[in-house]
Amino acid sequence: MQQSPRACYNIKRDLHSGKHIIVTFCLLLIWAVIPLSLHAQGNKQNIRGSITDKLSLVPLRGAMVQIVNDSASHQALSDSNGNYTLRSITPGRYELRIINNGYKDVYLPNVIVASGKETILDISIEETFKRLKEVVISSSDKGVTINKLATVSARTFSMEEVNRYAGGRSDPARLVANFAGVSAPDDSRNDIVIRGNSPVGVCWRIDGMNVTNPNHFATVGTTGGAVSALNTNMLKNSDFFTSAFPAEYGNAIAGVFDLGFRTGNTEKREHTVQLGLVTGLEGMTEGPLAKGSGASYLVAYRQSVAFLASTFGINIGTSATPAYKDLSFKITSGNTKLGTFSLFGILANSSIGISGGKSGSLYAPPDNTDLYSAIGIIGIKHVKILNKRSYITSSLGVNYAKNTQYQSSADSSNNSRSIEEEKVIQTAYTASVAYNNKINSRLFFKVGLQDQLINLDLYYRTRRNMPDWMQIWDNNNATHLAQAYAHLKYNITERLTANVGLHTQKLFLNTRSTSLEPRIAFKYDVGKKSSLTMGFGLHAQMQPINIYYNQIQNATATNKDLGFTKSQHYVLGYDWQPFKDWRVKAEIYYQYLYDVPVDSISGSYSMLNTGSSFKPDLSVNLKNNGTGTNYGAELTIEKFFSKGYYGLFTSSVYESKYKGSDGVEHNTAFNGKYVYNLLVGKEFKVGSDKRNKFTTDLKFTNAGGRFHTPIDLATSQMVGNTVLKSDTYAYTSRYDNYFRLDFKLGFALNSKSRKLSQTFSLDLQNVTNHQNVFSQSYDNGSKTIMTSYQLGFFPNFIYKLQF
Repeated sequence: MQQSPRACYNIKRDLHSGKHIIVTFCLLLIWAVIPLSLHAQGNKQNIRGSITDKLSLVPLRGAMVQIVNDSASHQALSDSNGNYTLRSITPGRYELRIINNGYKDVYLPNVIVASGKETILDISIEETFKRLKEVVISSSDKGVTINKLATVSARTFSMEEVNRYAGGRSDPARLVANFAGVSAPDDSRNDIVIRGNSPVGVCWRIDGMNVTNPNHFATVGTTGGAVSALNTNMLKNSDFFTSAFPAEYGNAIAGVFDLGFRTGNTEKREHTVQLGLVTGLEGMTEGPLAKGSGASYLVAYRQSVAFLASTFGINIGTSATPAYKDLSFKITSGNTKLGTFSLFGILANSSIGISGGKSGSLYAPPDNTDLYSAIGIIGIKHVKILNKRSYITSSLGVNYAKNTQYQSSADSSNNSRSIEEEKVIQTAYTASVAYNNKINSRLFFKVGLQDQLINLDLYYRTRRNMPDWMQIWDNNNATHLAQAYAHLKYNITERLTANVGLHTQKLFLNTRSTSLEPRIAFKYDVGKKSSLTMGFGLHAQMQPINIYYNQIQNATATNKDLGFTKSQHYVLGYDWQPFKDWRVKAEIYYQYLYDVPVDSISGSYSMLNTGSSFKPDLSVNLKNNGTGTNYGAELTIEKFFSKGYYGLFTSSVYESKYKGSDGVEHNTAFNGKYVYNLLVGKEFKVGSDKRNKFTTDLKFTNAGGRFHTPIDLATSQMVGNTVLKSDTYAYTSRYDNYFRLDFKLGFALNSKSRKLSQTFSLDLQNVTNHQNVFSQSYDNGSKTIMTSYQLGFFPNFIYKLQF
């Protein structure tokens, strides 16, 4: 069941009590600048890490790492363990070049060095097709994904980008909304809509382990939430896929978010303190478990600002206080005879209690809602290098998610009253293993297995103007999902690469949920600056787990025999890098979805619209007879950060349609038809030695309004609550187009005498205070259709201290 719109909107309203944020920002800035300006000594930091083979993970000795945009000519060679260190680097932004005989040269732009923290970069490089003499083959890090098997519709992003862009709220999910093919015109949640697909079709992964929903205020069957539980200070560079993804990814039909926790500093202890209006008050520490062992820890804890203010008696303008907190950690063993072990996890909970609201708003005074959610993600990962060509990875983990909700409402105009009670607990135990073999410089093979045991406790009942309850869920069941895959990467020639794979999966809840999914993709380098890509993938996904157990008044669940929803992806792309720091990328795609659950009788319902509203999907008697299509074109024009500025323009033009059991083609709830994003930013170096910087960032988003089913006003007035029009009108009305302009100011201060750095940012979101439609509902008090709006002007402040 998705969380109430009251909760989402109230969270926005509570966070919006920021009238004094700009004043606070200025005072903190003055407080920090004065003491730092008193020092005149030099203070420098290190860049260090390891160099490994991208396919075999074997450490590479003798690789040269050099800074190419520094007059001091810093460079270092990797040792027998692949480790390197560039010492005494002045704080600033640098570009690195990695050179090793028989490997492609790699350029890493935008490597940031700050006084308060060492910069740790673990770099993997790719062996050339042939060990040619006097030939230099190079690649830019911006055009290469971390997953070596990705070919089409994939992009790597850095945590520096997450924190740099305006309007991002330090949320990776909101960052990817800037990429081509992604739409997220909803300020209340960070749901990811990829190429017109439901956000339910997205797979989240952390350190190689599939996870359910890493967000606060998350609910069963969804993949988004109001606030991310992912701490960006914990994350490393990660991959995002929007179509035809490699064979190792399964149980997803829209896209994949493949994230990873970084490793803590193995040589020295470092600490971070951060205060943000959205992310809360945070403390993080990292360092070696024992010096020289390579073992380290990384731990961070956050608490919401609104809850802390309420705890200390500070008036935040509302009694409905959104409280959320999370603990994230990663403990790494370092290299041992048995391999490398790491323990990682997220423990989080969130709650809000809402007692009415102002008259005529979304919160009529008689309404009361109490929400609570908790997530627990814990995993153990093992990596063992077998020889110079092969290694194995394995993991064990548990995903725990709990959601409870109590909601009551009353309408004095007709003396009606309704109550809803819900409790959902989902626990998934996961085990996986993969074998990787770099047969030679041309051929790489990967095969893997994964099994997930899912326990589900569902309880949901409702009552409206009657003494007896209507029981919707009352189940405690278990099932498991097994997956297997094989993938082959082959460099046919120096310019032509093929990725071929096969994925299979089975849900043991019934006999119909089985799939065999071929994947194939090619990349052809037209020249040194451009390439053509094409890909095909068949993908399958189980339904949201709660759907299988929907029932009618204590009757047997009617959806247990539902099979997978399946999807065929076709993609054609062109990538061109006209200059070193510019990139142009275009893709066209077609997606055909089938075996989609729809009503067993004629109707417009389709599972492809799941996640579009804040009401639970209680549909029963569903059959896998529906279809859908998504197709469109995307363009990305990007100026990488260099010479003190960057720019990113993305555009997506698309259609998203479906057919229910009525056989009529409808717009899906996610058919916005277009999305345009423009992001630009400029960095100014300040101070006598230019170690500090002042930044400005601007973001503009314009997206098509989504389709919805209009309200039947006459019938709603008759019965006293919201009633939608018949199936004939399904998704025929459209909200106004979404428009938002964000502007961000930042200042970074690097101490001259201490290992300490500070950053300040003021993110002015929706600076024009544009009213973007949130939803529509019937208000029985005024007997009219009420429109509620999304986030207005919202100043978000973040302060970070590293030492």
